[in-house]
Amino acid sequence: MVRSMRALLPLALLFGTSDLVAGGEPMPRVTTDSREYCVELVHRLVVLPGAQDEVVRRMAEDGMRLCDTGHPRTGVAKLRRAIRAAQAQP
Repeated sequence: MVRSMRALLPLALLFGTSDLVAGGEPMPRVTTDSREYCVELVHRLVVLPGAQDEVVRRMAEDGMRLCDTGHPRTGVAKLRRAIRAAQAQP
């Protein structure tokens, strides 16, 4: 499972995602500490300009590993830190 999530990150970086549904309305976001929320955070991360940074990618991989091994709360925290770091990149 961890291997498949590691494969998701580069693919998601390549293709990106949109946070808008038809009509320009924002998509609702899951707010629970679950594996699904971890995946949602990865999708948010990959569209950020700093997502390619090695430190950010490593944090994201660690976060997904934690989510995949039954530690979603810690994984979510790590993914949120990766998002903040990616947002801070020029």
